[in-house]
Amino acid sequence: MSPVSAGPGSAAPARRSQLFRLKPVDVIVAQHEEVGGSGLRRSMGLLQLTALSIGATLGTGIFVILGEAVPLAGPAIVLAFVLAAVTALFSALSYAELAGSIPVSGSSYSYTYATMGELVAWVCGWLLMLEYGVSVAAVAVGWGAYIDDLAANTVGAVLPEALSAPPGDGGVVNVPAIVVVLLAMALLLRGTSESARVNTAMVVLKVGVLLFFCVVAFTAFRAGNLAPFVPMGVAGITAAASQAFFSYIGFDAASTAGDEARDARRDLPRAIVLSLLVVTVVYCLVALAAVGAVPWPQISGSEAALADVLTLATGQTWTAVLLAIGAVIAIASVVLTVLYGQTRILYAMSRDGLVPPVFSRVSRRRRIPVANTVIVSVVIALLAGLVPLGELANATSIGTLFAFALVNVGVIILRRSRPDLPRTFRTPLYPLTPVLGVLFCLLLVAGLGSATWLVFLAWMLVGLAVYFGYGYRHSALRTTAVTTPPAGA
Repeated sequence: MSPVSAGPGSAAPARRSQLFRLKPVDVIVAQHEEVGGSGLRRSMGLLQLTALSIGATLGTGIFVILGEAVPLAGPAIVLAFVLAAVTALFSALSYAELAGSIPVSGSSYSYTYATMGELVAWVCGWLLMLEYGVSVAAVAVGWGAYIDDLAANTVGAVLPEALSAPPGDGGVVNVPAIVVVLLAMALLLRGTSESARVNTAMVVLKVGVLLFFCVVAFTAFRAGNLAPFVPMGVAGITAAASQAFFSYIGFDAASTAGDEARDARRDLPRAIVLSLLVVTVVYCLVALAAVGAVPWPQISGSEAALADVLTLATGQTWTAVLLAIGAVIAIASVVLTVLYGQTRILYAMSRDGLVPPVFSRVSRRRRIPVANTVIVSVVIALLAGLVPLGELANATSIGTLFAFALVNVGVIILRRSRPDLPRTFRTPLYPLTPVLGVLFCLLLVAGLGSATWLVFLAWMLVGLAVYFGYGYRHSALRTTAVTTPPAGA
């Protein structure tokens, strides 16, 4: 019996039934495969999807977060990046399996809708808003720091602090952070294929810039800079890994492009795993080069850490200028690709009725969600201009870790409930891999501070209020015949 047709006295059970009602995998896949069903243009192949994932990840932490995480672990920041990478890898393998089984836009939101029900899917989608939307704002703040560094080393002038830092960091508004978000919005509004081409070019550039950094920094490498290697103990490594995990946010961006991939079942899993491997190798090399080139206290707290390392290590400004130019372009690609992912997740949620229909309206000419893109960009630009980087990064990490844990659980549930489902990729060492994915996520969550937990709980309370105030009443599962029994029924 449908929850909306339950008889008198059964309102509470009916509501519980609705809260955990699944959206059938077959229906989700059918919507994806329906010609013209999504309204989005399928234009991305493996190269574009991999570049999308690398573009959303590579640079987020290395260019911005390194200076924030080094004080927590010292030279052992290298191990912190490895720990964060292992946590991300377990979840990446689970993402790859679900992306090959449920190849649609919406990332882990769509996966949890098919495995754990509507309320859990809403929670996951709400966490993804925190992951994608807030991480764009955080990276945009770092972009502003490199703009200042570039200006200081070229023209000898910087923006006044009032216009280059948010309240709480000594300023009034971070104008460069707002500008880069609006530039990314303008590019996304030109169309998906155009944005993908620009992003691929920027990814090639940023990898080249980071390899240049490694070559220069390793020429100044001193083993003494690594001693003592673990000054803050294991707890310091865990705390730094919790913050450095922000650097790996974005590898799942390819999974938000399911409705715009030419062969989603084949290419999405490959793009997710390949991008994470590339990013991990680059991050570990750069982190080792940085702490080996200069004593770690000298780069603590810097928002343009890599440029500062090159200046200190070589005594030359031209290396920092070259790195800053690359960083400005590279971080812009992170803003572009993560902003894209945020709009596609909202698109999927809107198509399911959980957020207003304006987010799923697609332009007939451009084949993109124009209003969605503009609304999201303006909100994120305000966040980037008014909120300090540290708080943004920590809030993003906790939301992402919970979302990743749900994806790992989703793999286990779907293996049990739909063993017959076609899978183009299977998580190796099942069920050990997804179980370890959950445990490692919980380990890093435990390393986050109380202030981050308060932000997270406040975000969740707001999300639940929005769901019961709007999403529950407008859910497509309540207004269509496409329903299935709740999880476990």
